[in-house]
Amino acid sequence: MAHIDLGFDEKTAPGIVGLLRYRPATGGPLAALADALLRAPNSLSRGERELIAAQVSALNGCAFCRDSHSAVAAAQLEPGMAVVEQVRADPSTAPISAKLRALLAIADAVRESGHAVTPALVAGAREAGATDVEIHDTVLIAAAFCMFNRYVDGLGTFTPDDPAAHAASAQRIVEFGYSVRP
Repeated sequence: MAHIDLGFDEKTAPGIVGLLRYRPATGGPLAALADALLRAPNSLSRGERELIAAQVSALNGCAFCRDSHSAVAAAQLEPGMAVVEQVRADPSTAPISAKLRALLAIADAVRESGHAVTPALVAGAREAGATDVEIHDTVLIAAAFCMFNRYVDGLGTFTPDDPAAHAASAQRIVEFGYSVRP
């Protein structure tokens, strides 16, 4: 049960979904930020950006964001959840590009502290083919998900245990995005 009364059964709107609904004045801009970071045109695929969000959330211990963004990443990456689970287990051995591996290292550093992003990490990402925009966007995704994770966990929101609930939500997000709720 959430730490505050959201005014509805939180199982109908778990995690951040209920928080966005609870405070539309802040929820709208936060959903728009998620759309801009994870869905707007970018040289990183939507699945890759979702994977960055899922990995940061996993490392932060935010079950709702980990599971929901893992499902959205899996819906947009080949071979689906298998690659997401491999990244979550060990990005250094997962079957992903060297560029994405280097960007995940930057995201992990951001999660620890902005100061943990070193020139060596940035140089490694560039050597692996990352552009300045991709490095920028990775830092911003990681920073934003630290905030989202703390928002969700700080208010004690409900997290479904059933992976099918996250998979169904992922399909809606893939089709409609974060700002539009059908």
